[in-house]
Amino acid sequence: MVTAGPALPDAHRARRVAERVPDPELPMLTLADLGVLRDVETRADGTVVASLTPTYSGCPAMAEMRADVAARLRAAGYARVEIRTVLDPPWTSDWITESGRRKLAEHGIAPPGRAPRGPVPLVLSPTRPAVPCPRCGSRETEETSRFAATSCKALWRCRTCREPFEYVKEI
Repeated sequence: MVTAGPALPDAHRARRVAERVPDPELPMLTLADLGVLRDVETRADGTVVASLTPTYSGCPAMAEMRADVAARLRAAGYARVEIRTVLDPPWTSDWITESGRRKLAEHGIAPPGRAPRGPVPLVLSPTRPAVPCPRCGSRETEETSRFAATSCKALWRCRTCREPFEYVKEI
């Protein structure tokens, strides 16, 4: 049974509610695990304001993320909810929590490496390091497609266990 929150919503409680919302494309992760939940605050009038940053510009899941966070907060008793989209600073895969990285690997999806820093050098040969297989740990892997079911993932295959897997791209 959901009970209404206090007359003046508690930002800490509201944040705990928002942190539990699953990502619509990677449901093993919460929006907090993925690092897209940026902030949750309350205003003096009782409005809860949750700020989200999309993983990619034009992310098709953003509308669903916004709706899911708003619905969960309202179900928790917060009558006034505002969802903001924050673009600066832009999301980076470095914001995925250690728990989120572990959950991805447990579900057969290779977590991203560290995002590149500073200027990216122009080279004519492949520069991608081997992505470890989330199933067997082998680094004998190859990219089969730069694009997967979502724009934030690529398709890879392990040469050792021969299993295909998705890889969350680092940005």
